[in-house]
Parts: sequence; structure tokens; C-alpha cells
Amino acid sequence: MGADQSQSDGLLTDRMRWEAVTSRDRTKDGLFVYAVVTTRIYCRPGCGSRTPHQANVRFFSDGDEARRGGFRPCNRCLPDETPAWASRAVSVSQMCRLIEESSRTPTLSQLAQSVGYSPFHSHRMFLEVTGVTPRAYAVTVRTAILKTSLGAKQKVSDAIHGDRTISAAQFYDDMSRELGMPPATFVKGGKGMTIQFATASSNLGCVLVGATDRGVCAVLLGDDPRELVHDLSHRFPAATVTEAGAELATTIAQVVGLIHEPASATTLPLDIRGTAFQCKVWNALRQVPPGETVAYSQIADRIGMSSAARAVANACGANPISVAVPCHRAVRSDGSLGGYRWGLERKKSLLNRERADTV
Repeated sequence: MGADQSQSDGLLTDRMRWEAVTSRDRTKDGLFVYAVVTTRIYCRPGCGSRTPHQANVRFFSDGDEARRGGFRPCNRCLPDETPAWASRAVSVSQMCRLIEESSRTPTLSQLAQSVGYSPFHSHRMFLEVTGVTPRAYAVTVRTAILKTSLGAKQKVSDAIHGDRTISAAQFYDDMSRELGMPPATFVKGGKGMTIQFATASSNLGCVLVGATDRGVCAVLLGDDPRELVHDLSHRFPAATVTEAGAELATTIAQVVGLIHEPASATTLPLDIRGTAFQCKVWNALRQVPPGETVAYSQIADRIGMSSAARAVANACGANPISVAVPCHRAVRSDGSLGGYRWGLERKKSLLNRERADTV
């Protein structure tokens, strides 16, 4: 495709750009344009015109660069105009601000009116851009309020005072799903919960396993067991956190076994606590076999939220149950490792060991 096409635009490589062209990926509109040497026309990636031969394609960062190269804009896709996804993003941003700044949860009709679209189109647009519905986003906003504003002595009912668009019962139901526990328990920092923990050594360093009566709620990796205990206590500041005796001996042995022998058939009872979206991501990760990796965008597709790759990456970073919920198997679309909460060297080690075991 020419020597000047060997460089990438941001995180996009030529291979990724060509895949965007062949799949007519509208989410890449505005990130680059492609030109066809036989027609002297340049287009946006999502153009509906016939896919050209790869050998005839040249990539440019924008229309200005393409025009300097002697190409003219496509009359079909109008590549120099603002891409549709950008205008949608602006509208969705306005709806998000309205949700965040309103004392009462706006209705879908109110949100639609604020951006000048129908309720149906507004709902679909919000879901495409954010990966969640407006109502789910409003629940997340209220969850954030609980996390940052309410003290241990405050009543949960204060959080829904003045909000008459949902019932108190619905609020409690939403919050229970989002927090992984009843709101009152969360506000009290996990008061009334009992978490037992145990630590052990592994070839990835120290491992801490925390468990409730429902199952394992945390598998933390690090260098200092005291820091891991502090991490667990910080997550549930008012819970009763106690060091286990022999009760967790079998469980932590299973976890260490998963680290040393990833292909071992071990089923741990898990007490997964997170938002509804996070739980979808974590459950999808548990379906990825040892020795394989999956792109954040592929996970987004599997949970039915194809535009939520960035949110998937964030959910992987928030995963408190390492190894058993294998977020280390999630990578970027270009195959690079991306991030890992417990350090990239540990991620590399886990993946290398799994690949060796499955050869």
C-alpha cells in the first residue's frame, strides 16, 4: 500500500484500517480515510460503495492529506463532513449531563426532547454509544452518589428523596444488582458481612483469597501480604474481615493450583460482586478457554454491546477475582496485552504458562 502507509494512525495499523474498510466499520469514520488509485476518490471507512482491491488502496489521516495527494471526496459518503458517530456522541453526552445534573431521574421522553430526537431513536443511540441504556446509566449515577456521598449513619432513603420517577422498591432492586448487596449494607461499608481470608505463596508472588459464605469474593495478587489484606479491608471497610484457619485451606490450594496448572479442572464457588455490566463481562471471560485470548471488542460483541469495548476494558481492570475470572485473557484488538491490575509481567506469565500447557 505504499511506503508511507507503513505507519499507524494512533493505535490503528494498516491491517486494522483495511479490516475497517472491508467490514464498513462506521465507528472508525473520522479516524482516517481511504483512497482508491483507480478512481482517484477517497472515502470514509463506513462508505457503502463496493470494496476496492486492496492493492489499489491508500490510507490518509484525513481529507486534507488525501486531497494533497490528488484525490477527491466521495459524493456518496461525504468523508469531509462530521461522522455520524461524532454527532451521536455529542447528543449522548448531552443526555448524560442531564441525567447527572437532574435532581430527579429524567424520563426517556425528557431525554429525547433535550436532543431533538424521538424516544426510540434516543434510546438506541444511547445504547450504541455507551453500551448501556439511559436507565442503567441513571442507576450507575445513583450508585456513584451512594459510594461518594452517603456516610455510615445516613439513611438510604435519603438517596431517593425527591426522585419520584421510580419507586423506592425499584430503587432498592436496582441498587442491589449494581452493588452486589443491599444498599444499606453497602452504605455501612459491608457491615454485617463476614469475609475470611487466607494467603499463600505462588510463582506469581503472594496470593490472597477472600471468601464469604456464598463463595470466593476476591483473589488478589501482589508482593506483600499485608498490602493485600489492606486492599481487601479497604473494599469492605465495615465488614468483619478475619484470617481463616483451616477453613480456606482447600480453596486457596485450588487457586494456587490454577496459577501453576491453568488447565486443571477446578470449579470454585464464586461470590461475584459488581455492576450488572461488569458481571456480564466477567461471566463472558470465564468462557474463554486456557491458552486462548480474546479482544475487548470481541467480549463486547459477545455480551451484545458491540460499542462498549472501552467499558469492557474498564470492567477487566475492576475485576477483583484474578485467575478464576481470567481477565488476563483479554487483550487489545491488535494483539497487544493492554493493562492488568496486578502487573503486566504477571499477565505475560499467566498467558505463557497457559499456552505451554495447551500445546
